[in-house]
This record gives sequence, structure tokens and C-alpha cells, in this order.
Amino acid sequence: MIYGYARVSTIGQKNDGNSLEEQENRLRENGATKIYVDAFTGTKVDRPQFQELLKCVQSGDTIIATKLDRVSRSASQGIALVDDLMSKGVTLHILNMGIMNNTPTGKLIRNIMFSFAEFERDMIVERTSEGKAIARQREDYHEGRKTIPMDDDLFEKCRKKQKDGSMTVKECCRELGVSRSTWYNRIREVV
Repeated sequence: MIYGYARVSTIGQKNDGNSLEEQENRLRENGATKIYVDAFTGTKVDRPQFQELLKCVQSGDTIIATKLDRVSRSASQGIALVDDLMSKGVTLHILNMGIMNNTPTGKLIRNIMFSFAEFERDMIVERTSEGKAIARQREDYHEGRKTIPMDDDLFEKCRKKQKDGSMTVKECCRELGVSRSTWYNRIREVV
């Protein structure tokens, strides 16, 4: 069986060929019959769909990813993951690199590329921190998202429907155009 794995850090990610749609298209073009998708940081191995994929692969199966950093952005975790897959007889095919193997050259290239992926992630975090530090110096700086004004009457109608069971919290949030956390924060304010 040929499985595909696509990952973005955030669901809205659409740049440099890494959108979920572009990844899924490339995976299908290269033979993936079932594709697992996560919107989760690559520094964690405990990604929900990735864990599901790891549970179902068997010896003789292939996992395809468009780039190595889609699989992991941590050198130590990535190396351990590839070694584990190979020991189970699972092939890992990274479209922009080729098939991972256990030759000395294959290990060297894999280790170097995982180290670059981790380095790139660390640089992104560093630049983001520097940008926030500069922004905090401005008087008008506000950490986090801007507060979304909520229609009080519509909130009360949705809240009443949610309490009587005719609407779920998810439906209320969709109706109001807010996140679940905003919904629950508003409820705490009211109580």
C-alpha cells in the first residue's frame, strides 16, 4: 500500500508549494492511494493523523511526503522515525529527495537534511521572537488577535438555543463567526 502524508503548520498556510491541496495533488500524482493530513507543528511526533498513519503501515508499505520537513522538523525525532520505519520494512519516499535508505551515504544525507529542517525552524522562531520584541516597543502594540465584536442579541439567541439543545457550540460559533475559545470566554464574562 502507498500512503501519503501532508502537513502544514497552520491551516491557512498557502505559500511556497506547501499548501495542503498542492501536497495532496503531488502525493496522488506519485501513487498515494490513502493520504493522511495534519495541520500541526512538525516539531512534534504526536500529530493525530500522523499517529494514525504509523499505526496502519506494515512491512512492504510506502509512505510518501513532498518534503522531508513535512515528516519532521526535529533532527533527533526525524532520524529515529526513519530508522523505526526502515526496521519495520516500511519505505519512506521523499519526493524532492528520493527514497530513504540505510546506506552510509543515505544516512549522512538524511541526517544533514533533518538538521537543516530543524535549523530552518529555529531561525523562523528566532525571527518571530525578534519581530515581537520590536513590536512590543510600540505604544499601540497588542499581543494576540484583535477582539472580534460580538452581536449581543445574536449571542443571547445562540446561547439560549445551545442551552435547550437545538444548537451545538460549533453551530453557535459558526453563526457568530467566532472560535470556541471566544464563545467560552464570552460565557465566562456573562456568568
